[in-house]
Amino acid sequence: MASTCWGSGVASGGTAHRTAGPQQALGKPAEARGRGSEALPPPLGGREGRRRSTRGTGAAPSDLDLPLTSTPCRDFLPRGSGIVTRRPLVLQLVNATTEYAEFLHCKGKKFTDFEEVRLEIEAETDRVTGTNKGISPVPINLRVYSPHVLNLTLVDLPGMTKVPVGDQPPDIEFQIRDMLMQFVTKENCLILAVSPANSDLANSDALKVAKEVDPQGQRTIGVITKLDLMDEGTDARDVLENKLLPLRRGYIGVVNRSQKDIDGKKDITAALAAERKFFLSHPAYRHLADRMGTPYLQKVLNQQLTNHIRDTLPGLRNKLQSQLLSIEKEVEEYKNFRPDDPARKTKALLQMVQQFAVDFEKRIEGSGDQIDTYELSGGARINRIFHERFPFELVKMEFDEKELRREISYAIKNIHGIRTGLFTPDLAFEATVKKQVQKLKEPSIKCVDMVVSELTATIRKCSEKLQQYPRLREEMERIVMLLIDIELAYMNTNHEDFIGFANAQQRSNQMNKKKASGNQVSGPQCPGPRDGGCRTDTRL
Repeated sequence: MASTCWGSGVASGGTAHRTAGPQQALGKPAEARGRGSEALPPPLGGREGRRRSTRGTGAAPSDLDLPLTSTPCRDFLPRGSGIVTRRPLVLQLVNATTEYAEFLHCKGKKFTDFEEVRLEIEAETDRVTGTNKGISPVPINLRVYSPHVLNLTLVDLPGMTKVPVGDQPPDIEFQIRDMLMQFVTKENCLILAVSPANSDLANSDALKVAKEVDPQGQRTIGVITKLDLMDEGTDARDVLENKLLPLRRGYIGVVNRSQKDIDGKKDITAALAAERKFFLSHPAYRHLADRMGTPYLQKVLNQQLTNHIRDTLPGLRNKLQSQLLSIEKEVEEYKNFRPDDPARKTKALLQMVQQFAVDFEKRIEGSGDQIDTYELSGGARINRIFHERFPFELVKMEFDEKELRREISYAIKNIHGIRTGLFTPDLAFEATVKKQVQKLKEPSIKCVDMVVSELTATIRKCSEKLQQYPRLREEMERIVMLLIDIELAYMNTNHEDFIGFANAQQRSNQMNKKKASGNQVSGPQCPGPRDGGCRTDTRL
């Protein structure tokens, strides 16, 4: 009995008892993990996620009815049309002699009536998401104790809707898809691609998602539902025989409860018996009856878990032994360690400061190790500021040539005053240039501020290794930021990297001298022979 409940629960992942059509939701992932711990499940994405798990993706929530509800052999999941599961439901099953349920948000309260469990799930969902179809990634943690289950954990997620309804955001489809992908992309995840038999398998969204994350089909099992709802004279024999769209692990057919069965309170045991009778009596599926149905799906999934444990146990043992040796070696180094030794403190301090400097230099100058392929960081961001942002800010400056000419003309006339000038005064040039250079102040300061922000972010990133030494980290950040402020307070224009006015003026003078020396003539200039040679005027 325990084996049956385990497999069927893993197969589902969908919220049961709904009348949603095939286009209303893509599927429901469910996570099945190994032996449960004494505490409620940890947050998703923790160490538990590294174990073998199974998720189901189906064309409609109703496709996943019987498997999930038969897991604890109790009917307690919310019912309704449209999207019912609007928060992740972390369902931890624990084998025990008595049967009851507990919620993490209701510590100490035991639910023996599973109808109350259903109502509490609905109420807790509404408390966070509201009553108008809103969704939330905050999970509901539920633990069910029963003698009819194995120790495992399931995670039921919302189905992938296409069109937002109620208070759902416009990008609801992408939000739920991202939530789904967080599960099915894991290498330890066994995917159940659930598709209805009364629709074209080539249009199955479940198979499409499975193909995206598992192109080789190593982790995908096809599950065909609604075999009893196909048009008269048609069947899914070719699909179940793995001939139409072959999968490495093949397809398994299941028959769920109809809405009439749900309204009539048809229990799980009767539903499993009706499913068995359907496969044995149908002429197209009779020869496949021993490989069809929810019990067989349970068996397959149980075998997958057993095989996975057998395959990974040697590697896990070797990894643990390696970690144990490493820790023992580290413990050996601390045998003669004296934390109060001043020499050790000084050495450790110098090592951390040196490592900080090395990390900072690598981030600014660039390095071949630990390259970030998702975004720019450190020196690359500063480089982009200089070569993209700063030129962009300069281009945004307004420049009117006619206005500039007018300003130059007014400056010259104002300098000459009542007098008529022969030469263009230098003061006119200086006044005009100063006004134009003044316009560079705002984009230049903005560029400096952006660079300082990037340097500050880089410093904080490099100091993350000093988390266990908060005072040292705070002091190092203070000193480095002080150095940056000092550099900002005074600009050394005589530095070799700074092309200042003095250097520019010196280069200009050198060029003028070279040009003047080229125009100088030594001795009298004589015309060529065609002009009659040199002539001397002897008149007094």
